[in-house]
Amino acid sequence: MSNSDNPPEPGLLALLLAAVGTYGVMSYSVSQRGREIGIRMAMGAEASTVQKLVLGQGLKVTLIGLALGVAGAWALTGVMESMLYDVDARDPIAFLVGPVVLISVALAASWIPARRATRLDPVTVLREE
Repeated sequence: MSNSDNPPEPGLLALLLAAVGTYGVMSYSVSQRGREIGIRMAMGAEASTVQKLVLGQGLKVTLIGLALGVAGAWALTGVMESMLYDVDARDPIAFLVGPVVLISVALAASWIPARRATRLDPVTVLREE
């Protein structure tokens, strides 16, 4: 039997889709703050300070979303249990791995555009709009 006969795990596909969506939203959100980052840099803020600020705000939003998502998933495990075969609906690995992956993705999605924006010349960023 070849690998093409075995479909990928639905849970892994769902996690991948959530990770791609999280990356897209977080990256877009940070890229929209280019002007703000340019102003902070022009006023003398250090790049590391601006990056920490952006990462902290991104992490805050991510943790709120994850808390709501995990609480909702935990609350709905009773409904899901009847649909699952040979799997515990409250699988601790699933409730641990998913949030860890999404937090990692959100941090990368915040850090990469923030690092890029802090390396630009503030005057150039401010003149763009």
